[in-house]
Amino acid sequence: MTTTPTRPRSAFGAGPRAAISAKTLRTDGWRVSPLSIAAILLFFIVYSTIRIFMAKWYFVEPYGYLTPLYSPCLSDSCVPGSSHFGTPFGEFPAWLPLGLAAFPIVAGFRVTCYYYRKSGYRSLWMSPQACAVQEPHKKYSGETRFPLVFMNSHRYFFYLAAVILLVNIWDALHAFKGADGGFGIGLGSLIILVNVTALAGYTASCHACRHVMGGRLKHFSKHPVRYQLWTLISKLNTRHGTFAMTSLFTVLLTDAYIMAVSAGLFNDLRIFN
Repeated sequence: MTTTPTRPRSAFGAGPRAAISAKTLRTDGWRVSPLSIAAILLFFIVYSTIRIFMAKWYFVEPYGYLTPLYSPCLSDSCVPGSSHFGTPFGEFPAWLPLGLAAFPIVAGFRVTCYYYRKSGYRSLWMSPQACAVQEPHKKYSGETRFPLVFMNSHRYFFYLAAVILLVNIWDALHAFKGADGGFGIGLGSLIILVNVTALAGYTASCHACRHVMGGRLKHFSKHPVRYQLWTLISKLNTRHGTFAMTSLFTVLLTDAYIMAVSAGLFNDLRIFN
């Protein structure tokens, strides 16, 4: 007598999950995408973790360049001039990151982001790695149990991230400063401006932002302004993944440039003043 293997059932009672006896039915190079994204995400995690604990080379005083990884800097431990919003937290011990106010918010916003969920699940969690590829996990409970239930907090991180974006915009305005204290433009100013633009695109194209603009409206005709905003965000939303990855690289580039100039590896290329 032969028995048919039992397929694992979904946690939501929607029937059995697909059981594939072969490791994969794919004949293309499907591993390239998840491995590439995993490498990018891991590099960003390692790089940003190292940088937030360095506590140096994050501000270029003559031109007002402040890296986004340390903004806002709200401690008396921050170098003079880098605290654009005062220092309400006093001195920080050496083991506490100076960017503590914003970094958990930004990290939470990206980790819970729908695009990064897909990338993380396929590349790091391997569930699923790709279509028609064997599931490595025997059980699936979705985002209903710890720790993945944390993903449902994304909309709240969006509200906080929107505030941090305003802080980044304010930092970008400070970056257009000349050596004499007046208006000036340098390569760092332009790099910071590009980074803020990418961050604005990433934040504005967020699914939570689209929902806030018009997701709950029953009659668009009664809310023409919100309808226009919802339409604009909907167009940006189709590029959300592009903004997500682009903003990762612009944050790294901005931080690396400011670190290099602050450390004296080279001088900022001045365009005006």
